Amino acid sequence: MLETQTSHDRVTDLMAFDEGKTGVKGLVDAGTTSIPTIFVRPHEDRSKDFSPCPQNISVPVIDFTHVNESIDRKTKIVEEIMCASKKWGFFQVVNHGIPLELLENMIDGTRMFHEQDVEAKKKFYSRDFKSKKVAYFSNHDLYDSNAANWRDSLFVNTLYTAGEVDPLELPPICKDVILEYVNHIFKLGDLILMLLSMGLGLKPEHLGELESTKGWGLICHYYPACPEPHLTLGINGHADISFFTILLQDQIGGLQVLHENKWVTIEPITGALIVNIGNALQIISNDMLKSVYHRVIAKNVGPRISIPLFFNGFFSSKKIYGPITELTSEENPPIYREFTLEELLTYFFSRSLDDLGIDHFKLQCSEDGN
Repeated sequence: MLETQTSHDRVTDLMAFDEGKTGVKGLVDAGTTSIPTIFVRPHEDRSKDFSPCPQNISVPVIDFTHVNESIDRKTKIVEEIMCASKKWGFFQVVNHGIPLELLENMIDGTRMFHEQDVEAKKKFYSRDFKSKKVAYFSNHDLYDSNAANWRDSLFVNTLYTAGEVDPLELPPICKDVILEYVNHIFKLGDLILMLLSMGLGLKPEHLGELESTKGWGLICHYYPACPEPHLTLGINGHADISFFTILLQDQIGGLQVLHENKWVTIEPITGALIVNIGNALQIISNDMLKSVYHRVIAKNVGPRISIPLFFNGFFSSKKIYGPITELTSEENPPIYREFTLEELLTYFFSRSLDDLGIDHFKLQCSEDGN
């Protein structure tokens, strides 16, 4: 009876938080000195946390200076990207050509959206991620996760519109900077796909022709300072479902990647962008590239701002994806089955963030190995 009552109380509290439409920031503005129960991670989850990694270990930092000026320079960068993508699944890019002022303006635009008048934000509040191209919310998996995460988000979603977004649907307070930022990130994304294609031994345009950038999602995360950061997380450990992700973070930090069963903090670098391989790219590369778990810890300082852009492809695409033929052989057979992006994305939105993985798409083997 107690368990049933506890479950009922949790749902009631979740609904009250959701219907308030003010998110985690609303709790902080109200002066909370302890986090509500819905945000407290179960003790068994906290007790299973991996050990932190020594501070002198971090993801590779790759310098894109002169990337297109000579074959030797490009070849070196390709080698660095492939090494990072196989070993870490993450790397930071510096001297990528996107102006520092634009990156700073994008962080400021995200902060201004989340810190504007509550009633202005509420106009965008929604959990309808399919028909709403722009939505403000707190925790997309609020009702499915074991514990809510300490963050609010603004989601610009083109997964169902093949990359098209109506500027009039964007929040006026950050519309212009979002449009300019996305334009620059797409150019960098095309370059990264070309370099990855070369690293896989494919023609330079191969990955770009798979329409992985045709649908995308931009999420502007806002992590308020947390009064009890040891009890919750900013984002649970998870792997991205995307082909790949490019992320901008401010200088507060908190992003960690799971490497050799230890959480490694990705220290902020002014002007850098973080790139990580997603599940879709691990599948089609037949495990040559790695999608790895990562999370964001809660902190008692903030707000922290981070802005990932996920290259997911177009939800309604009829294209069939699977391990790339050129990357498989009799000695290296396909590990995964074929799928559509509709199946991949539907699977994502039907589960808790920390319950995702690519085993769902692995070819099933019988007990005798055949």
